[in-house]
Amino acid sequence: MLIHYLAERRGYTQLDWLDSYHSFSFGDYFDAERMGVSVLRVLNDDTVHAGGGFGSHPHRDMEILTYVISGVVEHRDSLGHVQQIGAGECQRMTAGSGIVHSEYNPTQESTHFLQIWIKPAEQHLAPSYEQAAVSRDDGLVWLASGDSLPRTLHLHQDARIGRVRGAGLHTLPLAAGRVGFLQVISGQAEIADKTLSRGDGVALVDVLDSKLRLDGEAEVLWFDLPGYRAH
Repeated sequence: MLIHYLAERRGYTQLDWLDSYHSFSFGDYFDAERMGVSVLRVLNDDTVHAGGGFGSHPHRDMEILTYVISGVVEHRDSLGHVQQIGAGECQRMTAGSGIVHSEYNPTQESTHFLQIWIKPAEQHLAPSYEQAAVSRDDGLVWLASGDSLPRTLHLHQDARIGRVRGAGLHTLPLAAGRVGFLQVISGQAEIADKTLSRGDGVALVDVLDSKLRLDGEAEVLWFDLPGYRAH
């Protein structure tokens, strides 16, 4: 079964420094049928304009990942980290028992990134932070995982997050009892005879090892998640 999350149904927040699209209920946007997929709770497509950003604010008990598509995000937190995350880099922050952080665009150009929230397997973990550059190779490249895959950020959850790019046919690995979620960042993707464009998503339930076709401009994120029901 495929459950579509079309771009046109996403929530939208606009401020003078921010354009943010919400695949799932977030902030003032609420849709009872869009509360997340498995342990994937938030998937926001954010564009922060020059000099803008999210001021210091707290989080608890969430795995928060930021994947920068273009531009730079400057991260500061209560653990003392001051880091810049550039295009093609991914950050993982475990909020755990509590962390305060801010995210700004320090440049004169707009910054585009995806922010992802994953529910952790345990509550009240020690807060932590890491980031890494993502390989630009074509095919499926894993960004983060809960099973210690080499060269991935560590998730405190039985989940994997990968990026797929490169024109042609790709296999999306998904074992029995797992839930998949695909999010299109750019270009066009085709899965199960359905064409998806930028901002579209699709959840895969009881579907094994699907075939994905991408055009030359396409880039997508692939989530391999525990087998909870998709909403």
